[in-house]
Amino acid sequence: MKTYSAKPLEVERKWYLIDADGMILGRLAVLAADLLRGKHKPQYTPNVDTGDFVIIINADKIRVSGKKETDKKYYHHTGYPGGLKVASFRELMEKDATLAIEKAVKGMLPHNTLGQEQFNKLKVYAGSEHPHAAQKPVVYKETEAN
Repeated sequence: MKTYSAKPLEVERKWYLIDADGMILGRLAVLAADLLRGKHKPQYTPNVDTGDFVIIINADKIRVSGKKETDKKYYHHTGYPGGLKVASFRELMEKDATLAIEKAVKGMLPHNTLGQEQFNKLKVYAGSEHPHAAQKPVVYKETEAN
């Protein structure tokens, strides 16, 4: 029997909606990354973008465990001498609540052009409203992951 390998034109994409209200950042990022990569599908192929679109709402209501709210640091360098910028999780959430989720999910995707294509299918919104109602997203529950 031959091993099945998905072709890019054969992939059917769905839209999933995840409500981040009260969820832990890392666990949410794992769910989103698996959906974006397509690991929940039987036709998953590592070198083909078999993933689906993911909409995350209520990004401003995520939480982290322990002392990570003050101790977790996000680093960014501007490229200029002395241009290292450091922000805690709390500061990042006050500035833009969607950045923490985007950074967490992006770190779990492949660091190449395939990962960039998969990351572009992630849509994160701070509130409970999103402009993707026409795509009829399916509400994704945590229990479906296993």
